[in-house]
Amino acid sequence: MRFIYLFIVLGITFSSATAQTITSIKIKGNKKLKTSFIEKISKTKVGQPLDSTQIEDDIKLLKRLPSVSFADYTIEYNNENDYAVIYTIEENFTIIPSVNVYTSNEEDIAYRIGLYEFNLLGQNMTFGGYYQKDIYNSYGINFRAPFLFSREFGLAINHQDWQTQEPVFFDEATVNYRYRNRAYEILGLYQPNFNNRLELGINIFKENYSSLVNQTTFDFPSEISANKTMLRGVYEYNNLDFNYQYVSGFKSLLNLQYVTTDNNILPEFLIGWNDFNYYKRVGQKGNWASRLRVGLATNNNSPFAPFSLDNNLNIRGVGNTIDRGTGAIVLNTEYRYTLVEKGWFVLQGNAFVDAGSWRNPGGNLGDFGDADNLRIFPGAGLRFIHKSIFNAIFRIDYGYGISKKDGRGLVFGIGQYF
Repeated sequence: MRFIYLFIVLGITFSSATAQTITSIKIKGNKKLKTSFIEKISKTKVGQPLDSTQIEDDIKLLKRLPSVSFADYTIEYNNENDYAVIYTIEENFTIIPSVNVYTSNEEDIAYRIGLYEFNLLGQNMTFGGYYQKDIYNSYGINFRAPFLFSREFGLAINHQDWQTQEPVFFDEATVNYRYRNRAYEILGLYQPNFNNRLELGINIFKENYSSLVNQTTFDFPSEISANKTMLRGVYEYNNLDFNYQYVSGFKSLLNLQYVTTDNNILPEFLIGWNDFNYYKRVGQKGNWASRLRVGLATNNNSPFAPFSLDNNLNIRGVGNTIDRGTGAIVLNTEYRYTLVEKGWFVLQGNAFVDAGSWRNPGGNLGDFGDADNLRIFPGAGLRFIHKSIFNAIFRIDYGYGISKKDGRGLVFGIGQYF
């Protein structure tokens, strides 16, 4: 018995003597991003055993931050079983203006200007807003602080007054409406670990539709207004790894919304969709990227269905809000290739295929297989990228529909399409 006891004591003593302990963590290269913030969100702490897997997870998290363009680490040996971990940070410039100019309704020129700070107070908080002129005036103000309270808990607050011209698809004809949405939203943010995050909140908004044409051949509502409340939940699994313009890994993003209303013409509904994103490095300069979106909503037989077929949302080249549905299956896949890389500048080309199908309002799941609902748009584009400015990616894509009824067109934007 004494022999067993001695063996256990010696084993514990030997383990303690040989444990590789972190005695210091040093952070280099950060200027605006606070060292205290990096220490707060890092799982690696002084006094812990050296764990390279945990350190690599911290580096991945840092590279996902808008304020960081690249991050790496080294380990220094101090003396027997004592180690220093050194994080090296390359920061992004994070006060980002945005200017978008595009055509609306084939004749009018529309534009959107904005200014956002993505590293407010050096704490990786986002604050800013935009103004849009697209026939009508719109604006939005956004605040997001995912690490406001701790490594796990944060907060987001949003307000918008959005006005556009929206086509509504009645059986008899398509009617253009002036659409307005005034909304206030608050979300609680929770990130229990490196790969998972949750959002839960409430959005209170008022919708208004005003027809832009007089009633002629059929009877349709000329004015519709509703006060609505939306409960919104988001769950994300994220295992992406970034290396400047290259991305690898898998991400799944689930959105669930329940919307109540005081007007039956704009009925209450439940909607959910999941985006599955997969990225893979191909050689030294290639990147394959894919997104599969699957979504369903309450199958109301209403012309105001929640899913829309649109250039800027799902299929490049198809046009601006050309159809609506109560379900959607969309696949976007593209191959990105770095054509030029000189210092901070990258020119990237891409070839893509966007394809999708919709369930008609009040229809059934068989609508997804209906040829009239299927859209396939191959195309190609360019990306002009600044490696040291967050989301400084100007993209231009040209999509071409392969069926006779499909259109074609250019799509401009900021940031990768997905």
